[in-house]
Amino acid sequence: MAAMSWREKLDRGQLVLLDGGTGSELQRRGVPMNEAAWSGLAVHTHPGLVREVHEAYIDAGAEVIITNTFGTTRFLLEAAGLGEEFENINRNAVRLAVEAREASGRNVAIAGSLSNLPPGMQPRNYPLAEAELAGLSELANLLADCGVDLIALEMMQDTHHAVRAMEAALSTGLPVWLGLSCRRRPDGGGLVSFDLTGTDFAKPLDALIPMGPDVVNIMHSELDAVAPGMAMVRERWQGPLGVYPEIGEFTPPDWAFDPETTPERLVEHAHDWVAQGALLIGGCCGTTPEHIRALNEAFISSPAVG
Repeated sequence: MAAMSWREKLDRGQLVLLDGGTGSELQRRGVPMNEAAWSGLAVHTHPGLVREVHEAYIDAGAEVIITNTFGTTRFLLEAAGLGEEFENINRNAVRLAVEAREASGRNVAIAGSLSNLPPGMQPRNYPLAEAELAGLSELANLLADCGVDLIALEMMQDTHHAVRAMEAALSTGLPVWLGLSCRRRPDGGGLVSFDLTGTDFAKPLDALIPMGPDVVNIMHSELDAVAPGMAMVRERWQGPLGVYPEIGEFTPPDWAFDPETTPERLVEHAHDWVAQGALLIGGCCGTTPEHIRALNEAFISSPAVG
């Protein structure tokens, strides 16, 4: 019997396992991160390692892998000096994911990552609105043309740039996963987005969820922000809900790993998220294939679950 697709599993209320952090795993394996585009150049400089990372996550049990296109809009690549390689880099990013899937022989979905990351992660470097929408639409359409199964919007965190990213993703006609990032306020009261202005997390939720995603994910968020973030989403969204958190912290341009959050600790947190209604689980920056394997053993491959 053919394996069910991610959508079929969600329709049946079954868990879907995502991959872990791609950029951080590339860094862990020796790929230098770029000041302007973070892991966006890895497909150009280290294609073999990009494929190896996808293969490692599939081997760990991932049913959905996310392309290494988080940092590959044209305006990011131009800032990194590789704007002329925009199409080659992005087509190769999808190709490497497809090759990893084909090598596995498994029914693994490929999500095309689309972020609204500004060059150097500095808000002052955003293009003008029209140029930003054009750049996001260009990447979304190219990912669709390359054959990704869905668009995964990642690190959406405001009511302007994120709306443009959502518009670009929806215009492809593919399923859209809305990935929202949050953290606790420094004073401990409530949640804010990951932007530098401390935007109340409710604002992007209210702006983006009504636009009609297929899935809403709390992703690239601190572990202790996930549960309250899920609760805020649930007040506005009754569709499929997923979680793939960060582990560690960013010290530009590198990711600082947190050895204390072991795969076993992530599983402990994930039990709470699944009890809260999460149907998609995985990891973002700082998580490794070992973390995904532990989630697989705890929730997917175990006969006691699902």
